[in-house]
Amino acid sequence: MKRPKINILLCDTFPGLLPPEIPSYASMFREMFRAVDGSLEFEVFPVMAGVLPKELKKDELYLISGSNSSAYDSDSWILELMQWVRDAASLHIKLAGICFGHQVIAQALGGEVKRYAGGWGIGIRESVITDEIMHSYFPNNRLRLLYNHHDHVTVLPSDAIAIAHSDFCWYEGFRIDHHILTFQGHPEFTSEYELHLIRNHAQEEDEHVKSEAEKSIKHWNHQGHAVAQFILHFFNLI
Repeated sequence: MKRPKINILLCDTFPGLLPPEIPSYASMFREMFRAVDGSLEFEVFPVMAGVLPKELKKDELYLISGSNSSAYDSDSWILELMQWVRDAASLHIKLAGICFGHQVIAQALGGEVKRYAGGWGIGIRESVITDEIMHSYFPNNRLRLLYNHHDHVTVLPSDAIAIAHSDFCWYEGFRIDHHILTFQGHPEFTSEYELHLIRNHAQEEDEHVKSEAEKSIKHWNHQGHAVAQFILHFFNLI
């Protein structure tokens, strides 16, 4: 029997940002999903180097990762990725997007992404779940994830359904039928990694914002594991 497979479309390697205990950004996704199901297989595609999956399989998941780039940038690899998203979506291929992945899927399918005027989204944020399909996984209708972003989706694709809202970011994620699912937050991050970013790679950011982010991490537990479970069940991978 074929084991379920996740194809990671890697949109950044975050050079210099990862602590020694994290071997690669892709490994964070593998660790997250394997904590739910150890039988999963993975393949990584370095999208920034122009490498995209050519053979699309309907029984596999294609996950677009986070990135320091913006979905509205005109880099050739981003334009190629957006065309790939349109092609995959037209075939109803299983697509997931995380942070930049969430934004680039929205932008590619007719939505809009802009720089957020409210500044840096960092720390753990709680949002209100608005899509009934998630209620059995998050029974109190609240979602808490780690965040690290400056851009946000301002307009959804016409056929998208928002899955959660917050005061900071109105579209915390969306789905299109049962073949596309996105999250603005980072379920693959750990609290330790988020604190590492705040303390070692945010010298130019507002001190109050960093302080509040650290407080949120101490006050709340993020639900990355529950989101990983939900993603796998949503796409019928387990």
